[in-house]
Amino acid sequence: MFLVLQREGDAEPKRWRYDPRKLMSVEREDIERRTGRNFSAFTTDVLQGNSLCRRALLFTFQRREHAKTRFEDVDFAWDELKLEYSRQELQQMRENVLETQHGDELATSLSAIDKSIEEAFDDTEIAGKAQLPIAD
Repeated sequence: MFLVLQREGDAEPKRWRYDPRKLMSVEREDIERRTGRNFSAFTTDVLQGNSLCRRALLFTFQRREHAKTRFEDVDFAWDELKLEYSRQELQQMRENVLETQHGDELATSLSAIDKSIEEAFDDTEIAGKAQLPIAD
């Protein structure tokens, strides 16, 4: 999964690979302090669209690139920041749907997933089976 920031006027989006299992302990603890959530709840809230959690995640990635970045300076319009599944993650979801759904429900799900796969970013660095971006 990727956190994607594309500000108005940017030719290309800025993309960070988001795998909560790969965030360092100092980063996780900082996220917990800033959001008031334990890390497991944070990862769920990021997926559900919690603005504070997404801002904390964006701050974490921006601070990796610019150590003097301040949380107060991290701001974005809602349509400028989004989460995107990689092509590989979507293909894994497609396999899961094939195993769990049937009939019209299956056809509808496959249609939506296949459209997303066509547009998805190809994560060439992903190794092994894609996992959901939720901390265990």
